[in-house]
Amino acid sequence: MKTSALPILMLALTTLPAQALNLDDALKGLQETTQPSPTTQGSADAQPPINLKTPSREDEIRLGREITGNLLGAAPLVKDDQLQKYVNQVGRWVALQSERPDLPWHFGVIESEDLNAFAAPGGWVIVTKGLYRKLHNEAELAGVLGHEIGHVVKKHQLKLIQKQQALNLGAGLLGGTLGKNNQLVQELIGSGAEICARSLDKDAEFEADRIGVVLAGRAGYDAYGLVEVLQEIGHVGKDDSSVALLFKTHPHPDDRLVKLGDAVGNRLDGIKDGKLLAERFYQLKN
Repeated sequence: MKTSALPILMLALTTLPAQALNLDDALKGLQETTQPSPTTQGSADAQPPINLKTPSREDEIRLGREITGNLLGAAPLVKDDQLQKYVNQVGRWVALQSERPDLPWHFGVIESEDLNAFAAPGGWVIVTKGLYRKLHNEAELAGVLGHEIGHVVKKHQLKLIQKQQALNLGAGLLGGTLGKNNQLVQELIGSGAEICARSLDKDAEFEADRIGVVLAGRAGYDAYGLVEVLQEIGHVGKDDSSVALLFKTHPHPDDRLVKLGDAVGNRLDGIKDGKLLAERFYQLKN
């Protein structure tokens, strides 16, 4: 990495836009915007239905927004505005290094002691408080967020939701586009939340690991932050309830490390000056 990237990295947190740096703010008015009242339905102001067959960028963002709202219904955000702002700033800086920097990226830490992280289509990323507690520096956070950003960039969750829609179409349950007031739409969005939380296959996880390492390195961090996190999680016993869902829905960290090592090899050895930034890492208050 060129040394000129260092001052850019050090300024990143203070120069990124400050608007909507909390998922609560980004999701405000969700019900009003996704379920129009009888007075607005059918009017010029009403939003068109989401088309999952050939979704636009706006369709993807709206779908992810509703799915994220469902996820937060199960576990709310940690009530720490500084934490949420910090995670958003780091996440957005890493996302700027991706193939989809123009998405309105949003990140949040939720009240769950499980060790896990999720992404929804359109740039919505959630990390559990339990996983955040395991992190030691900003580079590790960047690696974790980079992994989830990779899922969004490659549309892993969106493709699975599209497959689910195809199954529903085959069963005669849905039309080609989804109406906002259709109960089946809400059921599909609910299943989308399930997909985002637990249904990706191993190849998608391995691909996201590779992307996470690359994005963190591009952003100026020590590219091996994600590797450190996987090693840390790998030391947690399988009987520990905090990793039960992670081990059930992801390849074991040891397998991920092997795949990552095979894919990366010594390609990252030439990257210099990647930063850990442990001194800048935001510590949880409780």
